[in-house]
Amino acid sequence: METQTSNEYKEVIARCKELFRKKTLDYGTAWRILRLASLTDQIFIKAQRIRSIQEKGNQKVNDPIVDEFVGIINYCLIALIQLSLADDERMEIPFGDLEPLYDHWASATQALLENKNHDYGEAWRDMRVSSMTDIVLMKLFRVKQIEDNQGATLVSEGIEANYQDMINYAVFCLIKLGYHE
Repeated sequence: METQTSNEYKEVIARCKELFRKKTLDYGTAWRILRLASLTDQIFIKAQRIRSIQEKGNQKVNDPIVDEFVGIINYCLIALIQLSLADDERMEIPFGDLEPLYDHWASATQALLENKNHDYGEAWRDMRVSSMTDIVLMKLFRVKQIEDNQGATLVSEGIEANYQDMINYAVFCLIKLGYHE
């Protein structure tokens, strides 16, 4: 059953995917050179900029924070794609080969969102964008710790689940900021 959140999610991801497609056509897959920790740091830069702007109440660079949330989504999806391509040594990969992986991870992440949304009753709709930004940053610190421990965890979710949670919180922020419209 399609819900309002499901439809809004799909609209946000469609816009993010279109930007990913265009950047792939412009730049190729230069991101293939990045190790997972570098992708994590790229996501961190974007989340930290959002938080900094939220705290200062203004910005000096005109790039809107919605673009940073889109970047968080796409870099998380790139990280998940990199994990999927661990045994693929190609530096340049055509968009046609990447699209199914992008779609797979976006769909799997949406399924996770829908399960959690069911259990939590859409509590995110009553959250502040600033709080969700903080949660993304917290999850980034978790991922960094897992990376520093070479992926080992005792009881915690792994890196994939944290990337997926960051995608979902960034989607929630974009929905709240009207990006899906």
